[in-house]
Amino acid sequence: MAQDLNGKRVAILVSEGFEQVELTEPRKALEEAGAKSEIISPEDGQVRAWNHTEWGDSFPVDVRVGNANPDQYDALLLPGGVMNPDHLRMNREAVEFVKHFSDSGKPIASICHGPWTLIEAGAVDGRTVTSYPSLKTDLKNAGAEWVDREVVVDQGLVTSRNPDDIPAFNRKMIEEFAEGRHDR
Repeated sequence: MAQDLNGKRVAILVSEGFEQVELTEPRKALEEAGAKSEIISPEDGQVRAWNHTEWGDSFPVDVRVGNANPDQYDALLLPGGVMNPDHLRMNREAVEFVKHFSDSGKPIASICHGPWTLIEAGAVDGRTVTSYPSLKTDLKNAGAEWVDREVVVDQGLVTSRNPDDIPAFNRKMIEEFAEGRHDR
């Protein structure tokens, strides 16, 4: 990946039950491109991943979401998994954190079920997105145009459907994060 993310800080917002590969592979790509990433979560200490059909590894939380200042980050990554975004969209601090990125035009990358949190933050109205297919109606009801593609980019918002799409997701995420803010 040719884009240089040196000096960029990326927040990775997760709760219990995020899909492990949807954090680890994009994080690896971000760090290889020079970005510094931090795990932000409503939980303290550690947050557990979901690995396909069972609990996966635990990851250290760098900053509790209530203590995280979104102004200190250049971009946001929202991994999926079913439990994770369902927890996040019910957490006021997490939703406000996401809303800050959307309102300020900072790039956001969201995969699988991650767009549930975007819906709650009011970040998809008038946008073209993709997601895990079961979110199609939710996204349409929130004002988005849903399409079935491996990766969709709409003014700094990168979305993908599932772990199979991670290579394309990572390429577009790096590209959009390198570009920085996007005016809507």
